[in-house]
Amino acid sequence: MNLLLTLAETASAAPSLGGPAEIWGHIVNDFSNIGTPAAMAAFLQVLMIDLVLAGDNAIVVGSLAAGLPTEQRKKVILIGVIAALVLRIGFALIVTWLLGIVGLVFAGGLLLLWVAWKMYRELASNTGSGESPEIEGDEHSGVKPAKSFAGAAISVAIADVSMSIDNVLGVAGAARDHPGILIVGLIFAVALMGLAANVIARYIERFRWIAWIGLAVILYVAGKMIYEGWVDPQLGVGTLI
Repeated sequence: MNLLLTLAETASAAPSLGGPAEIWGHIVNDFSNIGTPAAMAAFLQVLMIDLVLAGDNAIVVGSLAAGLPTEQRKKVILIGVIAALVLRIGFALIVTWLLGIVGLVFAGGLLLLWVAWKMYRELASNTGSGESPEIEGDEHSGVKPAKSFAGAAISVAIADVSMSIDNVLGVAGAARDHPGILIVGLIFAVALMGLAANVIARYIERFRWIAWIGLAVILYVAGKMIYEGWVDPQLGVGTLI
């Protein structure tokens, strides 16, 4: 009973964004008052959280898209960016409901762990030399792509679901009273992720060992989500035991 009351209090404190008109109203209101200490503090916190998470997300998406021909790689990253934007805004709209789901972050971590396992199998089965003589044009090098377009797109989409949940829940606390800042911060994070992911994927084409760093980042993010999804006093699976 106490757990239900705690979750209800958490949900009621979360930002309620409403429809498109209300979202725009929140954005205008928050940035009209960006000079106030509370709004500026929320903006800086969201910015820092998004910068850190966008870096992780970019490495994950870039690593999963690497190994494909140039055009397919760009399409996979574009799919990842669009999916990330839609998912983040969608999750932000229902953040009040998300904050009431026990085990959500834990489940997201498990999903990301599956993505890591799939990426490991692809890397382990790659018998290439480890380096490629060019960044673009690898599709003409005679080396068979290490993965399929559909497989990479599915992995990116699944990773997007997990990372979007983590991102939205992470910034929801910092922007609790400033939903407009929350939305703008998420859009900024997705744009940064898309730009960085393309660069990372291109360099992984030249230096294949970078993909193993990407795998390590995916494992780190997954492990972090699983741990926090277990011990969190409000949404942790451990609260059910």
